[in-house]
Amino acid sequence: MTMDSNKKLAVFIASAIVLAVLPFIVGNTLGNSWVRIIDFALLYVMLALGLNIVVGFAGLLDLGFIAFYAVGAYTFALLGSPHFDIHLPFYISIPLGALFAAMFGLLLGTPVLKLKGDYLAIVTLGFGEIVRIFMNNLNAPVNITNGPQGINLIDPIQVGGLSMGKATEIFGISLNPVHMYYYVFLFLTVAVVIMVSRLQHSRIGRAWVAMREDQTAAAAMGLNIRNIKLLAFALGALSGGVAGGLFASFQGFISPESFGLLESVMILAMVVLGGMGHIPGVILGALVLTIAPEILRDVIGPLQMHAFGKMLVDPENARMLLFGVAMVVMMLVRPEGMWPSKRRKAEFDEAKKKG
Repeated sequence: MTMDSNKKLAVFIASAIVLAVLPFIVGNTLGNSWVRIIDFALLYVMLALGLNIVVGFAGLLDLGFIAFYAVGAYTFALLGSPHFDIHLPFYISIPLGALFAAMFGLLLGTPVLKLKGDYLAIVTLGFGEIVRIFMNNLNAPVNITNGPQGINLIDPIQVGGLSMGKATEIFGISLNPVHMYYYVFLFLTVAVVIMVSRLQHSRIGRAWVAMREDQTAAAAMGLNIRNIKLLAFALGALSGGVAGGLFASFQGFISPESFGLLESVMILAMVVLGGMGHIPGVILGALVLTIAPEILRDVIGPLQMHAFGKMLVDPENARMLLFGVAMVVMMLVRPEGMWPSKRRKAEFDEAKKKG
């Protein structure tokens, strides 16, 4: 083995060990609430990677990506709750949710094939809101989604009789639900990373990049732009559907309020802030934008009490204000993202020189 191979192997083993013990370290030092935050961070990594296929690879601005998250979540909930009294195992309901989400991706992609830029953004935004409104109103005349009340008592993931909704002990190690879900989320996040990485370096990935750079030139080279766009929407939605099913199982309850426009904007911000088209950058963006606001939530309140002796600004409002200011500053100082790809960094550097 070469020196580089040895370094890569050492980094891989060290990373695997850290990820394996991370929930116990965080749980024992900061509490299980922070393990839960890490669980949600992994869900957002899956969502950001799915949106990165559409926005980062194919260059299609999508503001309604949360709709696919909702489709996956509601599919899992309807197939695994007392609402219809259907209790399918997770290895059937999660793939079904991902498949339905991919079908919705094709449904969205078909009418917007000739749209680009602002027009595409507006249509996809409307699509996301339409799905949320449907979920909110499909309780009459036949109660399908239970409307604004949402669906409760959703089945947790069960593996071989082991329910992840209850604390258990394995080999003398006590595991809470947040710990067990962490390992499930981590496994599927790694699977999504591998899938997206293979896509990026495949002929399909190169076709997406060619279309993103110059759609006319790509079509002149013989690429089927229609099929490439539809494939981007479908595969991106597939990842969103998987994350949605996991979210429903983890929460045990879903309602249309969980799938609002702000969620779509947050996921897009993760992709843009991390570095569009760069998988490590997107992962970093998702982790930072999930965990940083929670840190601010814990800091802002005590900081105001220490400085002024009273609460001047509601911590939630102050948290979002500081979060927004940080994003604006980031876009002004480093518009290519926190961890951009070499290609994208070179493009921004060249634009700065011309400017």
